[in-house]
Amino acid sequence: MKRKELAYKNLALGVEFDKYMIEHPEILNKIPSRSTMVFLPEYDRELYAANVKLARERMSAGEKIVFIRLKKLASPKSRIIRPRVEYAESA
Repeated sequence: MKRKELAYKNLALGVEFDKYMIEHPEILNKIPSRSTMVFLPEYDRELYAANVKLARERMSAGEKIVFIRLKKLASPKSRIIRPRVEYAESA
């Protein structure tokens, strides 16, 4: 998997986890301050392995790592209802 694809997948997981934290703020009590969260998606072995490698590198550099294990993601659905696309008129 290319580095850009790994980054994109981790960014997408970060966004999803941010949404989860908004809905479940109690999870924040389990995440130490000044720690780095590393996602371990059990449904994506390649990303899981790449993130474990990244975590090991960061741990050897002295960073505090917190693993976020993800069993699976629900199918992606948009919460947008009937969007309208409008063109701006030039002045």
